[in-house]
Amino acid sequence: MLEKLDEIEKKALELLAMVEDEASLEAWRIANIGRSSAVMNVFSQMGGLSKEERPLVGQKANQVKTALEKAFAERVETIKTAALAKSLANEKLDITLPGRPVRRGGLHPATIVLRRMLGILAEMGFQVYTSRDVETDEMNFQALNFPPHHPAREMQDSLYIDAGERGDNPVLLRTHTSPGQIRAMREFSAENPENPPSIRIALPGMCYRYEQITARSEVQFYQIEGLAVGENITYGDLKGTLADFARRMFGLNAKVRFRASYFPFTEPSAEMDVECFVCGGKGCPVCKNSGWLEILGSGMVHPVVLQNGGYDPRRFTGFAFGMGPQRQTMLLHRMNDIRYFWGNDVRFLNQF
Repeated sequence: MLEKLDEIEKKALELLAMVEDEASLEAWRIANIGRSSAVMNVFSQMGGLSKEERPLVGQKANQVKTALEKAFAERVETIKTAALAKSLANEKLDITLPGRPVRRGGLHPATIVLRRMLGILAEMGFQVYTSRDVETDEMNFQALNFPPHHPAREMQDSLYIDAGERGDNPVLLRTHTSPGQIRAMREFSAENPENPPSIRIALPGMCYRYEQITARSEVQFYQIEGLAVGENITYGDLKGTLADFARRMFGLNAKVRFRASYFPFTEPSAEMDVECFVCGGKGCPVCKNSGWLEILGSGMVHPVVLQNGGYDPRRFTGFAFGMGPQRQTMLLHRMNDIRYFWGNDVRFLNQF
């Protein structure tokens, strides 16, 4: 049996040396190291050997099998190398053909609409002002006319960072971009406290809420705050500004309406709706058959907020508004689930 294994190995290697192409190589593999090959048949015959012969034959059979597999792998590389060399020597490469295009990434849909909204506000004279994501309770609530234990605080679902370490002024992730109003007014009024300059700014940023994630709510979302402060600013200025924004954003024929609302930092307060551009105001599932789509909240800056910002409410007035780029993206593209924005699904992102 040992002599037979030596003969099997010698014959198989001689045949392998004559193989020149991949088809013949595959035929050799099946015949010499496949399941029905001679060396594999030796393993099936070991049951008829004596106890003394069995370990010797088994060891030799494994050695032959390993040697043939190694020789086969080397022959595969040799044939591939020879085929490549032949191809390079005999075939022509057309170097004038264009290369494969490099696929570029794109902007996130929320970023696209955010930039569009900021571009419109910039055309209307608003200057971008950025504020911090981590705020104190004083800036996020108290200076905006949210006294401690005010019922409106329950609407914010705050994410506190050190609620028990700073007493009445804990640190939290901002629940809205409105704290930027106070910081901006204090920064501008500090330059000239007796005669502070007028303000017209847009404050973009991320907001955070501790609430359940659903198709219409997320724990984080973008918001753009608008603020205008100066002498003789009226509610008519607010309505004209927002109506003009809606026409620039949704088309010249966009119709808007204002509904009375309540925000602690504005008085009077209102929410603004735009006529549903899907159904033209007739009523559809997108607008819940009302014919209108809510896009922002607004109001005249509360005198207490003006005073906390360093502006005399007897001399200055102002208006503020807050709108969500993601909500307007959902309306523009008829999206029904806010979770798409942070799902990182390439099929969704590629559409933009």
